Amino acid sequence: MKNHSVLKLFILLILTGSMYSLIAQEKKITKENIAQAEKIIGIDFNDAERDSMLDNLNEQLENYQNIWKVNLANDIPPAISFNPIPVGFKFEKNQIPIKFSNYSYAKIPANMDDLAYYSIGELAHLIKTKQITSTQLTKLFLERLKKFSPKLHNVITLTEERALAEAKKADEEISEGKYRGMLHGIPFGVKDLLSSKNYKTTWGATPYKDQVINEDAIVIKKLNEAGAVLTVKFTMGALAWGDVWFGGMTRNPWDTTRGSSGSSAGSASAVSAGLIPFAIGTETWGSIVSPSTVCGVTGLRPTYGRVSRTGAMALSWTMDKIGTLCRNTEDLAIVFNTINGADGVDQTLYEAPFNYSPKVDFKKLKIGYLKNDFARKYPFHDNDSITLKKMEELGAQLIPIELPDSAVNDISFILSAEAAAAFDELTRSNKDDLLVRQVKNAWPNVFRSSRFIPAVEYINANRVRFMLIQKMQKLMETVDLYISPSWVGSNLLLTNLTGHPCVVVPNGFSERGTPTSITFIGKLFDEGTIIAVAKAYQDATDHHKKHPKLD
Repeated sequence: MKNHSVLKLFILLILTGSMYSLIAQEKKITKENIAQAEKIIGIDFNDAERDSMLDNLNEQLENYQNIWKVNLANDIPPAISFNPIPVGFKFEKNQIPIKFSNYSYAKIPANMDDLAYYSIGELAHLIKTKQITSTQLTKLFLERLKKFSPKLHNVITLTEERALAEAKKADEEISEGKYRGMLHGIPFGVKDLLSSKNYKTTWGATPYKDQVINEDAIVIKKLNEAGAVLTVKFTMGALAWGDVWFGGMTRNPWDTTRGSSGSSAGSASAVSAGLIPFAIGTETWGSIVSPSTVCGVTGLRPTYGRVSRTGAMALSWTMDKIGTLCRNTEDLAIVFNTINGADGVDQTLYEAPFNYSPKVDFKKLKIGYLKNDFARKYPFHDNDSITLKKMEELGAQLIPIELPDSAVNDISFILSAEAAAAFDELTRSNKDDLLVRQVKNAWPNVFRSSRFIPAVEYINANRVRFMLIQKMQKLMETVDLYISPSWVGSNLLLTNLTGHPCVVVPNGFSERGTPTSITFIGKLFDEGTIIAVAKAYQDATDHHKKHPKLD
């Protein structure tokens, strides 16, 4: 009789469609689950509180599962945006006409290979005066890319057909007197997280190695409109971490036994090796500063909200920034003058003038330096000390300052939480197992661990970040810019969290013979000042004019 009743109940459950609910109920959250989860979030509840939470938690779990059914592509941003603007901040309103240096001295060298290390300004003069064509220049760099990239592992895709077509168009326009400006006919490359029409955009990662996003990113469009020639898509650490991609490790031209750092690995390696005049990179937490340092190139990380990210892979919506890696500081200004500004799509962008002049009056500038950081013992200390002395020789009066005392490292999980959301489907599908790097601090494990970051803590971390932004504004009211060691202390993470711009330039060599660097940090939206000050330093030194031997 008992068995007969059970059978009737079983049939009834099937007929009413309730069997699924019964099975699902076994997978629901229990009080024991909550007690274990408390250890992860560092909070203790009593048994009655756990019991009261059960309905809410199970309902939330169903909400999550329903959200998973929505196709959230990487290019879908969250409805909440990061605001880097401090309370009371006032934007500069006047756009001053930009004047670049005079490059009329530039001539065709006896050895055409020497053009590989000419600056944008020098190459622009040669093209404008018709001493060389864009096609000739593009072919030269294509040949160098083909020759040296197998050794440096810094190229994912050559856009050769497109490059030659764009170079031909540039030559035709210039011959007809339709000169667009200093980037007209200049070859360039991009980090392979920027989408490009008719070519793959791999994000450096195995799961996406055949991905085609058939539209040019806004940055590429702006450069094309200026007449620049897209020639190559460079390697990047898989999903913007490190220098290892699905094809191996990108190499440092100064020491090919070592990596180029990342994640703008290929961009830095190629500019350093003279394989391209300039490249586009990105930074979330050091991805321009670090490879620029290691490879000895000059890099610009602009203010957050300066350059469109439309068409770029999202890693951290509140920290990602698109910048430039070049031969010298004025090249940074030439490129940035083209790529900055709103695009009508990326809602995180701000309209602000870019005012730059190559001339600097140090008597009118208050330049700070992070005294305690420079006082530490660290590998680049001697070179950095010489840099500070050189700045004083140039007329700079260095003011000792210190960064706000904030829990910067404690809120760094903001990046991890956003990255885990950006690649949520990758984690849930287990395709993260396809990524080359599987060590504990690589993305696969970070993405998994970050799913346990409570929303409350993420929001509170951003509240701490708001306080940090206000403190930094007070500091920046005391100086026009400041100088920092590139890697020592909390400056790199702190300024990526607050959105401040920086320029990183070579300032010597390590004992291994690889480059070292120094960093100039500017006020929000004041890239022009730090580029000009860094230029004054570069004009007084020759570190950026030294190049690795590749043959």
